[in-house]
Amino acid sequence: MSFSLPLGAAGLAALEDRLRHDLLTLNWRARAWLPPRTHEGQPVIDVLIIGAGQAGLAASMALAQQGIAAVLLDRARADYEGPWATTARMDTLRSPKELTGPALGVPSLTFRAWFEAQWGREAWAALDKIPRLQWMDYLRWYRRVTQADVRNEHTVTAVHPRADGLVAVDVQTPTGHATWLARRVVLATGRDGLGGPQVPAFMRGVAHAAQGGLWAHSSDVLDYATLKGKRVGVIGMGSSAMDSAGTALECGAASVDLIARRAVMPTVNKSKGSGVPGLTQGHHDLPDAWKWRIRHYINVQQVPPPHGSTLRVSGHANAFFHFGCAVQDVTQVGHALHVATAKGTFAFDFLVLATGFVIDWAQKPEFAPFARHVRTWGERYQPPAGDEDRELSDSPDLGPVFEFREKAAGACPGLDRIHCFCYPAALSHGTVSGDIPAISDGARRLASGIAGLLYREDVEHHFAALQAYAEPELLGDEWTPADTSQRILPSP
Repeated sequence: MSFSLPLGAAGLAALEDRLRHDLLTLNWRARAWLPPRTHEGQPVIDVLIIGAGQAGLAASMALAQQGIAAVLLDRARADYEGPWATTARMDTLRSPKELTGPALGVPSLTFRAWFEAQWGREAWAALDKIPRLQWMDYLRWYRRVTQADVRNEHTVTAVHPRADGLVAVDVQTPTGHATWLARRVVLATGRDGLGGPQVPAFMRGVAHAAQGGLWAHSSDVLDYATLKGKRVGVIGMGSSAMDSAGTALECGAASVDLIARRAVMPTVNKSKGSGVPGLTQGHHDLPDAWKWRIRHYINVQQVPPPHGSTLRVSGHANAFFHFGCAVQDVTQVGHALHVATAKGTFAFDFLVLATGFVIDWAQKPEFAPFARHVRTWGERYQPPAGDEDRELSDSPDLGPVFEFREKAAGACPGLDRIHCFCYPAALSHGTVSGDIPAISDGARRLASGIAGLLYREDVEHHFAALQAYAEPELLGDEWTPADTSQRILPSP
């Protein structure tokens, strides 16, 4: 979607002036109040955020409101953080355009303000959904105007919680290897934050495209132009399946067959129906049984692909939707893959797995120093028979500030200094740590909680500062002492 630019750069500059004034009047970058720390001559960062996508940026901005400076590390090159300009393949976002995302309640920081400043209100009214790449442009702007301290091409290789009140983070930088020290570490690592792609057992032994094979996961970096003229199979029928299928068709695939084990396509997005402020703010305090029941119900009902994404695929005569086709086996036969299903065998030149993500610590070796110590919901709660759910069982059991908890007390000192602000926090906190609708709510909760924890750790310092505080409110010349004897009754 494109529009003429009646306002363009001038409109954006005016918006940025307005934003600066808004942040000034809100006293957004609160006065720094944390005592600087060093350890053996090395500076200690108060909060280190791993990931500079929308969750990391929102967390950084929320911390700035609390007077806490954060440093963000991201392995991507500048302006390519997150999936939007790399592995995401939808034409538009799935969320309604009116959602304010990471704006944290600041009107001039919203996507709408950014959009209208450049293209005007009529263009906004005509806009249906936000184009994916335009959302990335907005996040790039957000990073710049919020002055987020992002270090790109910094890959975290290990995170070590310690007993001395610090977390050591090993980082591969463009200039070499370094170890950073932080008081608190926030994992803003996205949808696959504690794992990676879910690859079904039937793919075992079949070579991945990266090894010269004929398949890839929908989240993999893949040049879909290479699928031109090929018979493409897509396992799955959700949003990412539609995005992959649509991209393959638009790149000239000879045919695309979408294969689903479900008997019918779900048509109602139950998770959308749960998006009310009461649940956003109250999920963390619900009884365990209700947390599980709500999240499990949404998982079982499954989220349908968006209307537009589905039409993007079905508009092609060479797109085919197959239901009730549970995959039984995949084998390579010559230069093709044979996919055996409950309804017969398909032959494909390439296969895309749109099978989602899984919590799998083995796919995140940088978390190996502490992963085995993290308490999960499977160790906290036993669901009723029939309500078992692998995703929920594997989810971390988080504290009120998104902090990890130990399986065994004392086994991993400092583990609670690592905060899980990514999708796997959903069972503990609700969907406030990754998705656009409530990311600001989650960022505020995280930032205010960390502020309280840091104050408590330094309470002696802050009390001493209170005692030493001597800025006079009065100078002593604001009044004249009265002659009290002239103002009281005489003695009897």
